[in-house]
Amino acid sequence: MVEIAAMTIDAGTLSTREVNAQIRARLQGGAAEISVENPNARHNLAVALLQPGRVRFLGSVGYYCGGLMDGAEIHVEGSAGWGLAESMNHGHVVVHGGAGNGAAAAIRDGTVVIHGDAAARLGVSMKGGLVLVGGDCGYMAGFMGQKGTLVVCGNTGHAFADSMYATVCYVGGSIGQLGTDAVIEPLSPEEADELDRLLAQHLPPALRAQKPAGRDFKKVVAGRKLWNFDKHNWKAWQDAL
Repeated sequence: MVEIAAMTIDAGTLSTREVNAQIRARLQGGAAEISVENPNARHNLAVALLQPGRVRFLGSVGYYCGGLMDGAEIHVEGSAGWGLAESMNHGHVVVHGGAGNGAAAAIRDGTVVIHGDAAARLGVSMKGGLVLVGGDCGYMAGFMGQKGTLVVCGNTGHAFADSMYATVCYVGGSIGQLGTDAVIEPLSPEEADELDRLLAQHLPPALRAQKPAGRDFKKVVAGRKLWNFDKHNWKAWQDAL
């Protein structure tokens, strides 16, 4: 396939269906990069993109941007609404502002980076991949996380990492309250170095300079009390839940 230079779509005069159809057609045609002007915080943009290529939204987007994606790269030069990259199979999503509820929910792989703050339920039921937030996040981040890595450079809300399985979380600020069966575990020197590398890779230098060093992050994992059910421990389960 012959790679085509960057192309531009003006979303201001098109329906959401037309915008998405043009994005898919141009990616299929070999466009290396597509710039979408005037997204106007519209919902359901760039959903179910299955071809590689970069899509750059020159403004904020609404709900569910980049959901069900497999392989594309999305940059939002603004903020994003609810459900950013929900159920993404693979890909790379960067939001230069903040993101609403449920960002990166149920992703299977890939990378979601939010330079600003994320609202409630960040990375719930994530099954792999990396979610990195430069600012704070709201309540119930990491809830029922099954795999993958969740990094929050700032503070978290309540019920953080509640009922997780094997997701590993790192927090650079304060934790509002740990969720059920979430525990803090010592951070190894290797993990501190990896955090420094991730932040240097995914955050702009000026923003990275404002964040904690890797060694100052807290590591949160599952305490494993909820992993298996034993009827003899029913009272302990009642207390935990």
